[in-house]
Amino acid sequence: MSTGTILAIVIPVAVLILLIVAAFALDRRRRRRLRERFGPEYDRTVDEAGSRRAAERDLGEREKRHDSLDIKPLPDDVRERYLREWQGVQEQFVDRPEAAVHDADRLVSVLMRERGYPTEDFEQQTRDLSVEHGRALEHYREAHEIDRLTTSHRATTEQLRGAMVHYRALFDELLSDGHQAGPTGPER
Repeated sequence: MSTGTILAIVIPVAVLILLIVAAFALDRRRRRRLRERFGPEYDRTVDEAGSRRAAERDLGEREKRHDSLDIKPLPDDVRERYLREWQGVQEQFVDRPEAAVHDADRLVSVLMRERGYPTEDFEQQTRDLSVEHGRALEHYREAHEIDRLTTSHRATTEQLRGAMVHYRALFDELLSDGHQAGPTGPER
C-alpha cells in the first residue's frame, strides 16, 4: 500500500476519533455545568425524566425561560423592609404557628414576584427558581407541602417549625439575589 493511500485512510479516521472525543468532552463539560448550576435539582430532574439526556434538555429549557425573565436585585431599603416583615412572621409563630406558615408562604411569593419571578403556578415557580436557587428549592417544596397540610390542620408543631426553617432558606437566597445567603437578622 502506498503512503498516500495509508494517509487517506488514517487521517479521516484520526479526525473522526478526535471529533468523537471532542463531543464526549463537550457533553461532560455541559453536564458538569448543569450539575453545578442546578445542584440537587439536577439529580431530581434526571430521576423524574427517566434519562439524563431528557433531563438535561429540560434543564436547558429552564435556563432559556429564566433568561427571558426580568429578574432584578432588590434595593437595600426594600431588602430591609422584607427583613422586618420576616421578623414579624417569625414572632407570630409563637402564638399562631399555622398562620405564620401561611404568612411565610405569602411573603416568599411576594418577594419572588418583586424580584421578577412569575408566581401563578407552583410547579412553574419551582422550575423558574431551580435555575438560580436549585440548592434551596427542596426547602421550598417541603415548606409548601407543610403549608398545604395546615389548610386541613394536619401539620404538627414540629412540621410547622420545619416549614418556617425551609421558607427561610429560600427567603434568604431570594433576598441575597441568589449569590450567597448573608446574615439576615436573628437566628431562625
